[in-house]
Amino acid sequence: MSVEQQASPAERVSRRVDGVDVLGAISPSRAADFMTCPLLFRFRTVDRLPETFSVDAVRGTLVHKVLEDLYSLPAADRTPETARAMLVPTWEAFVADDPTLLHMFDAAEAAHEPGFLEWLRSAEVVLDRYFTLEDPRRLEPAERELYVEALLESKLLLRGFVDRIDVAPDGAIRISDYKTGSAPGVDHEAKALFQMKFYALVIWRMRGVIPRQLQLIYLGNGEIVRYEPDEDDLLATERKVNALWEAIRLADEVREWQPNRSRACDWCSFKTVCPAWGGTPPPVPDKRVRPDAAPPTAPRWFGRLRRWWRRSR
Repeated sequence: MSVEQQASPAERVSRRVDGVDVLGAISPSRAADFMTCPLLFRFRTVDRLPETFSVDAVRGTLVHKVLEDLYSLPAADRTPETARAMLVPTWEAFVADDPTLLHMFDAAEAAHEPGFLEWLRSAEVVLDRYFTLEDPRRLEPAERELYVEALLESKLLLRGFVDRIDVAPDGAIRISDYKTGSAPGVDHEAKALFQMKFYALVIWRMRGVIPRQLQLIYLGNGEIVRYEPDEDDLLATERKVNALWEAIRLADEVREWQPNRSRACDWCSFKTVCPAWGGTPPPVPDKRVRPDAAPPTAPRWFGRLRRWWRRSR
């Protein structure tokens, strides 16, 4: 797969997938960024401004990695005790990839706030809660942390990473996603399900089978949200994704990305440069909106952390 960027900033970005020119690529996290705040999308996708990861984000990545690796063990060994014992070795592997992670707790310790040990215990609590929702000894996932992509008729490429895919003996597919936060209220449930419908659409276009069930496993408060999509659902999701891409393209053409104040601003890394909060954004770069980056070549945990951080906002 090669990437070709056209010279004129007024033209669309072009890339080829299996010999087909595509409009671009989008993931559920990037789509969610634009729906939340077009300026947020610009800062992340066009400017590529750096972001500071929080201890909560890293904890989420740590728990995801332990759950992913837990299913590599024999079924009988998938116990709460084993999962807790995996936390420290997994954390040590993270630090070996990026020693700067150790500095996350400097400020907390200086302020006499909960430090590393308390943070690690909170990860244990989240992991223990998983075992109240599912029994991993009775499950054999078909795929874990699976990279998926599908090209729509509109020539838009959809891509992303799925936490877990289960396949029943009759071939029925279930897509599962772990969330280390709490389940949203009814008013915000549709936003969370959009990500899952996005993945269901990709799987449908890849395999020709509509997933029978989507489930969001919320480890923050011990709830599972389940949904059974149908063809109308996924066709509506496809129309929505295409409309989002057209809106992104138009914003890119006029070089204008409007801020949208919301509760999400409370944890936004770019608040200091946002005009909605009195900040001054940097000049819009000359470069165009680019397709999502290829599967990460950086340490795998870092890519997982980045994806978790963006889609949890």
